[in-house]
Amino acid sequence: MAAPRETVTQPTGEDPAYPFARPDALSPCPHYARLREEGRRVARVRMPSGDTAHLVTGYEEVRTVLGDARFSRAATLAPGAPRLAAAPQNFPSLPNLDGSEHARVRTLVGREFTTRRVNELRPRIQAYTDELLDAMAAGGSSADLVPALAFPLPVRVICELLGVPLADQALFSGWSAAFVATTGSSAAEMLAAQVALRGYLSALIEEKRRRPADDLLSALVSISEHDQERLAPEELIFLGVSLLVAGHETTVCQIGNSVLALLAHPEQRAAFRGEPAQVEELLRLYLPGDESLLRIAVDDVELGGVLVRAGEAVLPSVGSGNRDPARFADPDRLDLGRSGNAHLSFGHGIHYCLGAGLARAELQIALGTLFARFPTLRLAVPVEQVPRSSGRLIHGVSSLPVAW
Repeated sequence: MAAPRETVTQPTGEDPAYPFARPDALSPCPHYARLREEGRRVARVRMPSGDTAHLVTGYEEVRTVLGDARFSRAATLAPGAPRLAAAPQNFPSLPNLDGSEHARVRTLVGREFTTRRVNELRPRIQAYTDELLDAMAAGGSSADLVPALAFPLPVRVICELLGVPLADQALFSGWSAAFVATTGSSAAEMLAAQVALRGYLSALIEEKRRRPADDLLSALVSISEHDQERLAPEELIFLGVSLLVAGHETTVCQIGNSVLALLAHPEQRAAFRGEPAQVEELLRLYLPGDESLLRIAVDDVELGGVLVRAGEAVLPSVGSGNRDPARFADPDRLDLGRSGNAHLSFGHGIHYCLGAGLARAELQIALGTLFARFPTLRLAVPVEQVPRSSGRLIHGVSSLPVAW
């Protein structure tokens, strides 16, 4: 076993500030590759909160952090624990639970968040996609693809699945943006968004309790009232918050990122048919963000030759792991024919994304239909002029001008 090379203690002025700037909307910050090339697959960074963390950049090391119980999500809720952003997110949501508590809640939710529900939604996803593309075509020969397709489609889908009024999207979209901020919002704005989302979901859940419908929130309310295991009131509220936020933020970004990548690679664009394996390659290279959620080590652990001590923060970079040449051949190349694509974009272990099936369905339908409907689709601006959101844990292109 290799001897540990470094131990994180307190933040210093030498620790690079995270998050890192990207050179453009498609390319990751080169610092990740540089760390891997230098053999520093676990390296110290200073987070926006001012706390120090181990940034993990190698595929195997990231996979270990995601799947090893010694790296805890629940420990991030402890008073004084290192945190990523200026404002803490101290609530009992599914992503913040470990062990038996996580298993209990995930089992209850999993009864309703099923393949059956996703399959039932496929015709609706297709109909929504067709409707949005009809409107895009009727508007002329150019459009901004983010407001035309990438944003409204996932919002409609998650609203229908959960039973959230689509008319409220302007409310929860603004709160959601602050909810997933790292540096893009102040601590006060982040906390206000948490309070607002909690209040909104609390009121909506009460409405479902009075007037249940055939939607996921109504089913979860029924579980919380009648199941022997039950969901506590706060668990139910923040489960709804997590599903609403993650259920559209990630897919909005993934659609925009994927379309930009295909338009920037004409040879791959010509081969694209919306097939599942092709979508997986887009998920590997152009995922909606760089890092998974922060973990705290609960024991001393040697990781990538570095000693991570109990109580220290660990930030696993799934985006960097997905580009690790030790795991993927020619990892920075978009290869729609790639096989054995065991990317980490949906996570690994007990926190593997609950909505992965739904996201895959939306991407396959949206991207496949878009390029079949608009075979001459092209960028209306140079690639380097396409803007990407920043200061958020979940991010992607914020505008995508296209023409056909």
